[in-house]
This record gives sequence, structure tokens and C-alpha cells, in this order.
Amino acid sequence: MKRILWMGRICALLLCVLSMGMAVQAKGEKTIRSGIYAGSVNLSGMTKEEALRAVEDFVDGLKDTSVTLLAGAGSRVDVTVGELGIAWANPELVTEALEVGTRGNVIERYKQLKDLERRNLVLPIRLSFDRQAISDFLTSECAGYDMEPVNMSLVRENGEFRIVEGHSGYALDVEMSIDRINDYLTGAWDYQPCVIELAVEVQEARGSREELSQVRDILGSFTTSFAGSTADRKANIRNGCQMLDGITLYPGEEISVYGKTAPFTQENGYYKAGSYLNGKVVDSLGGGICQVSTTLYNAVLLAELNVTMRCSHSMTVSYVDVSADAAIAEGSGKDFRFINDLEYPIYIEGYTENNKVTFNIYGRETRAEGREVRYESEVVETIKPSADDIHADNTRPIGYIATDSGAHVGYRARLWKVVLEDGREVSRTQVNSSNYIMVPRSVTVGTATTDLAAYNEIMAAIGTGSLSHVKEVVARLTAVQAAPSSEVPLSPETLQAPLASPGSSPSSSSEAASVPDPADEVIVE
Repeated sequence: MKRILWMGRICALLLCVLSMGMAVQAKGEKTIRSGIYAGSVNLSGMTKEEALRAVEDFVDGLKDTSVTLLAGAGSRVDVTVGELGIAWANPELVTEALEVGTRGNVIERYKQLKDLERRNLVLPIRLSFDRQAISDFLTSECAGYDMEPVNMSLVRENGEFRIVEGHSGYALDVEMSIDRINDYLTGAWDYQPCVIELAVEVQEARGSREELSQVRDILGSFTTSFAGSTADRKANIRNGCQMLDGITLYPGEEISVYGKTAPFTQENGYYKAGSYLNGKVVDSLGGGICQVSTTLYNAVLLAELNVTMRCSHSMTVSYVDVSADAAIAEGSGKDFRFINDLEYPIYIEGYTENNKVTFNIYGRETRAEGREVRYESEVVETIKPSADDIHADNTRPIGYIATDSGAHVGYRARLWKVVLEDGREVSRTQVNSSNYIMVPRSVTVGTATTDLAAYNEIMAAIGTGSLSHVKEVVARLTAVQAAPSSEVPLSPETLQAPLASPGSSPSSSSEAASVPDPADEVIVE
């Protein structure tokens, strides 16, 4: 009975004490009790606004703390936590601090207050970081330390192969690195300068001395001549050949000849030379590069490698048979690609000598000794030009005849791979099919004259499409004595309307006064 009485008295006393405490706080603004901390920040006696400001100031003070990021291959990048988007993640702890001693029943409240008398209550500050800010920093400042792997390779010097050592590559894993930074700074970080190792993927280099020592046999070789080329075209062929010389290609690797030789610019060592465009031969940067790709194509065929892309020219070329060419061009998608589908690496050797370009494919010969491969071109259809493409030019005098481009015969053709064993044919397989357009000879004929009848006659001759007839008419017209100087030549504007009378405005034609011999054609290529 006495025990119950004493317990009642204690409860009454606690109620009295708690009531008095609550009454005191009620008289002024509510403050945090003594002994309560947010991390290392003492919140004792602070109001809610004061406590919020104190913790925010603490977090702001961390923004200049340095973090060193290890980005691989020994590279170190410094950043501050402010640049990584540090922020206070649990401001609700201030409300929790204010409620200490006010939550629960009387006994629980009393216990909370007595605990504060014995030891401080430390509420943890939680931080957050801006993942996008981290990603942006890693991409702009750390990804630059990525290093592509360099495979072991070969160099052929003085007829001998020399092995060149490679090295591993490093690639930053941005997403995994973001997780590492965020996890460390929101977990184990003690607010001091720190070092964090980023997630870096190691990319091993390919090749070994044992593997590369197998490359010693010529699997395919081909040569074409460019003796008749201009100096600029010769320079382009030498330049493109050098870009393909010395490439080591491992099993499964594909090469793009366009990718290795482009862009076709002066900065990349190219000059203007003849190339095909819309059925005509025009000068363009890199003219002649297709002879390089074609020569390599034939060497690749003889090595029996896997050709994954090959395009024919629009018109035939002179340095190989039809269907044995391989064109490349900017903007057209034309490329020559092939894969090393052998078990061992191959080495591409290209060189120019005595106005000839040669490509050798080296590797390990695994084909039977009696096996021989050759390629045969077959013309399926020949399309000859039926007539010349004759154009009138009323800015040139009658008597002017210029061949702008020669005629090109069109073909449909295909290439066959023929395999022989001990001299006997064992297989014949179609390799490709090609279409080459027919282009008629393009001829420009002058029609400017002071004689309307002569003008009508030459226009009628042009309309026949027969160059021989045009020449006959020109020869006869130019043999006639020139009209008196008082006559006015027909202007280009007037001659745009057939059978129109000469205009009344005075004009002159210096070209009409000097009429060339119709037998002397101006050849423009």
C-alpha cells in the first residue's frame, strides 16, 4: 500500500515539474533544450529559425572542401563538394530537436529530459549531392583522360617485320563513378579533404609476340599503273597509299578504306584531279584515290578475305577490267570495306614505285600448296552510245566545235572467282555484279552569226544529232564570205527565239571575226 502511495506521489511530482517546464516555454518562443546537437552543431537554446540557419551555414562551409578524383592511368582531378552540388537533405531534424521532451507520455518525457542531463543528443546531418552536376563534371573534366588501347602492331622495314608494343586503354564508367562519389560523400565522408577512386574500365590491348610472329607470308598482291596520270593525280595516289600502308588487322576486325583515307581536303594532302561526276570527268580534291582502293581490293580478293562492301564506278576505268574496280567517294556512301576473317593477324603493305601502286597482304598461309585463285571479268551486256549529245552555244561563232567529254560505253558485267587445285578448276563463284552507265560524247557548237539564214541552218543541223552533218554545214558556212561590217550580229537574247529577226541594238562579236577551222576540235576533259 505504501509503495502505491509513493508511486502516486512521484507521478504527481513529475506532472508538476513537466507542467512548470511547459508553462515556462509557453511564455516565450519555443527553443531547443540544452545538450542537443545536429552533427557537430550545438543547437542548445536555439529557435527553429536559428537552428535552421546554423545547420545551413555549416553545410555552406563545407562547399570549398576539396575532393581529388582518380580518373585512371595516374590522372588526378580536383573538385570541390560545392561543384558536386552538396545540399542539406534532412532539415526536419530541427523539428525533431524541438520536440525532445515533449513527445510521449509523462514517463517518456521525463526519461528524455534525464537522458539529456547525462549525455548530449546528436542528431545526424544527412547530405545529398546533385547527380547531374557530378555527371557533367565527370564528362567535361575526367572523361578526357580516357585512353584508347593501342594494339601491338607490325612495321615492315628493309624487308623485315618489327613488332611494336601496344598499351592498355582506360574508359571512365560515368554512371558507376557517380554512385561511388555519392555513396562515399553521403556515407563515410568526415568532412575533410578526401580522395575517391573513380570506376575505370580497363581495355586490354590486342596482340602478342607469338601471334604477330606468324605474319610472314604474302597472301595476296596486286599492282596497277598510273603512268599516264597528271602530277596532281599521282600525288593523290601516293598520299592515299601511305595512309593504308602499315595497318595491322586482327582476326574479326573490319577496315573502311574511306575511313582511313578521308577527308579529301588540301589539309589532308590531296590535290584536284580528274574524277567522275554525273557522267563527266571533273577535277575534284582526291581524284585518283579510287585507283588506290581498287588496287587494294584486288589484293584482298587474292588473299580471299571477306569483302563486306564494294561499289563500282559510275563509268569504267582504264586500270582494271570491268567489275574489278572498287570506288570510294565522299557524300555518296561509296566505300570499300573488308574483314580479316582468318585465324591470324594480317598486315597491309602499300607502296608506289615507278608510277605503279602495289598492295601486299601479309599473313600466315594456311591454304593448300596446290591451290590457286584467279578472277575473271565477264561482260554481260555492252551499251554503245547511239548519238552525240550536241549543244548550241550562241555566245560562240559558227565554226566553233568543242568536245566537252568523250563518249563512254556502258556495260553490265560480273566478276568470277575461279579456284584451281593442281591446275584443275574445282569451283567458279560469282563475286559481284556491276553496272556502268553509257555516256554519249558531249559536243558544243557555236551558233553566233550576223546571218539569220546561216543561224537557222546550223540550228537545223544540230537538231539532227549528227556531228558529221554539223561539220559539213559548218565547213560550208564558214567558206562563205563574211557579211559586211555594217551588219549587226545576232545577240544571245535574240537567238533564244528561233527564226527571230536580228535586234536593232548595235553589238559586236570578237569571236565571230576569228572563225576557227571546223576540223580543229577543242578537246576539254
